[in-house]
Amino acid sequence: MKDLLLAARRLQEFLDERKWRSCIIGGIAVQRWGEPRLTRDVDVTLLTGLGGEERFVDEVLKHFQSRVDNGREFALQRRVLLLVAADGTEIDMALGGLPFEEAAIARASEFEFLPGLRLRTCSGEDLLVMKAFAAREQDWLDVRGIIARHGGALDWNQVQSDLEPLIELKGAPEILARLKQMRQETLM
Repeated sequence: MKDLLLAARRLQEFLDERKWRSCIIGGIAVQRWGEPRLTRDVDVTLLTGLGGEERFVDEVLKHFQSRVDNGREFALQRRVLLLVAADGTEIDMALGGLPFEEAAIARASEFEFLPGLRLRTCSGEDLLVMKAFAAREQDWLDVRGIIARHGGALDWNQVQSDLEPLIELKGAPEILARLKQMRQETLM
């Protein structure tokens, strides 16, 4: 895990040197907010806005290798760069442009994972929204862990107001129902 955290810090430094706004999400953020679990990659959201993503993608691809053929085109179509760092660490870099992503980065804060090793991660609320929205089985396990560790301290009004428009776009109202049920079961 230490090697992964060091790779995340190198990535964060790369982004910060360019004065690009970003935050760590995914499995590393789960270490802070949920039930610790094994994770093998670094997930990050880079705020690019909507339009002009090419300059970000091109600069990143000068320094990191793509894990897919035609990585530039893949990133511009799917809004994610699938990368590998020089040390072999896999990186999934989401190109953030939605108001929620901008707000999540603005709310991100630093956390000391190891002595002297600080990373900027999304908030517990934002991680909960991201995990519920993704709605894969591992994501629901992470949601349960976040609720178990921090459920009473989370701003549930913020979670709901951020999640509702996203699930409306996705056309998946069952996500909110499952989250409410999981909250009730876990906080009993």
